[in-house]
Amino acid sequence: MKKRIVLSALCVSIAAIGVSVLAQRQATKISPEAVEIRAVLDRQVEAWNRRDLEGFMRGYWQSEQLTFYSGGSKTSGWQATIDRYRKTYQGEGREMGHLDFSDLQIENLGSRAAFVRGQWRLKMGDKEIGGLFTLIFRKFDHGWKIVHDHTGSA
Repeated sequence: MKKRIVLSALCVSIAAIGVSVLAQRQATKISPEAVEIRAVLDRQVEAWNRRDLEGFMRGYWQSEQLTFYSGGSKTSGWQATIDRYRKTYQGEGREMGHLDFSDLQIENLGSRAAFVRGQWRLKMGDKEIGGLFTLIFRKFDHGWKIVHDHTGSA
C-alpha cells in the first residue's frame, strides 16, 4: 500500500514537471512574426557594419509619418531620419563604427504590429557608446518596417 502511494505521488510529480516544461516551451516559442522582425534587425546591423546607411534605412517605413525620438528631439519622416543619421555618423570627421543589438524582446501586438525593446552598442575606434531602444514595427505588403524608433543613450 505504501509503495502504491509513493508510486502515485511520484507519477503526479513527474506529470506536473512535464506540464511545467511544456508550458515553459510554449511561452518561449518564437512566433513567425518575431523571426521576420529579427531578420529585419539583423539586416540593419549587417548594413550598418558595411557602412551602408541606405541599406540600414530599408528597415524603416519610407514615409513622412515615420517618427524617430532621440536625445530629447523628435525627427519626423524617412528623409529627415536618414539626413540625421548622415550628419551624425557620416559627416566630416565622423565614423559609423561597429553596431550590435542585444537583449531583444519582440512582442506581437497582433498579426500586423509588434513592439521591440533592446539594447544597442556602437564601437567607434577606442570609444564605445550605447543605450536602450524601443521600436514599433508594422507589417506592410512589402514586409515589416519600423514606424517609430525611440532610442536613448547611456
